[in-house]
Amino acid sequence: MPFLGQDWRSPGQNWVKTDDGWKRFLEEHSNFVGDIDSYCHVENNVENNKENLITNHNYDIAAKKRKKDFLNNNTKTQYFYQEKWIYVHKGSTKERHGYCTLGEAFNCLDFSTAILDSRRFNYVVRLLELIAKSQLTSLSGIAQKNYMNILEKVVLKVLEDQQNIRLIKELLQTLYTSLCTLVQGVGKSVLVGNINFWVHRMEAILDWQQLLNNIQITRPVGKGMTLTDLPLCLQLNIMQRLADGRDIVCLGQVSSELQVLSEDRLLWKKLCQYHFTERQIRKRLIMSDKGHLDWKKMYFKLVRCYPRREQYGDTLQFCRHCHILSWKVRGRGDAVWTQEFSHNRHPTS
Repeated sequence: MPFLGQDWRSPGQNWVKTDDGWKRFLEEHSNFVGDIDSYCHVENNVENNKENLITNHNYDIAAKKRKKDFLNNNTKTQYFYQEKWIYVHKGSTKERHGYCTLGEAFNCLDFSTAILDSRRFNYVVRLLELIAKSQLTSLSGIAQKNYMNILEKVVLKVLEDQQNIRLIKELLQTLYTSLCTLVQGVGKSVLVGNINFWVHRMEAILDWQQLLNNIQITRPVGKGMTLTDLPLCLQLNIMQRLADGRDIVCLGQVSSELQVLSEDRLLWKKLCQYHFTERQIRKRLIMSDKGHLDWKKMYFKLVRCYPRREQYGDTLQFCRHCHILSWKVRGRGDAVWTQEFSHNRHPTS
């Protein structure tokens, strides 16, 4: 209590905190500084505050218990609240680092919803593949759990719509190979959690691979127009939109007409020029029996030697001005976010 004068300790005098501040009243006399109603009001406030403190304390304990139970029992849902963005601190101190870890971004950003967007699906799968190759041990225990949960959702989505089957097969094979290597080094604590959990997860990966291998793609029942009904120039134009040479080869197996189009030299030349530089192409020249460049063989040879160009419809964006990492903003629902952080006016990477 602040010093209020020499007489604040005088016998028979007490100080009471009211809405207007500290006031003095005499116990032996009825000469109150302030009326009795305000004093009663103070007494009631004190009792109410005690009750509120007890209530808030009980609420905090209950909330912590619910959070702990949710973390231990609900393994099918990401634990962290899903945001549209995460702030990357500009400077480093002893208390915090000046960067955002992969686990933090993976936990906070909404990847579960992103896999439902066709423009983000391939990007998320590619990120899962990169993590499986070299970054799985850098994730925290929660992030590793979220990784497996998101992977399961990806597999279920592919089993439902029967699209991107080969892409997910390659992801699962990459992850399984990495886990086989990491499990052997479990004595070095390279994985978070009990080894039995990871053995169970590896068994789940094998089950997912079997389900993907058993997929039987059925021919559409509808009698509408199909790809082979289009003019040859349009069919070739559609083929030129495919970014993976394996898709072109598979499409050529549908019919004899598509087989002829899939061998088009110009088609493979554009594909090579799209993914690789002129210097890379010149180092891997292959001549055909007729004395021409065999662009199809060159493509598959270049794929084995160099990484292909990657381009996605929608990716994570980092604003250098705001230091915000977020999914790309679009649509009317994100108008407030765009106005608040003005991402459209800042350079992103």
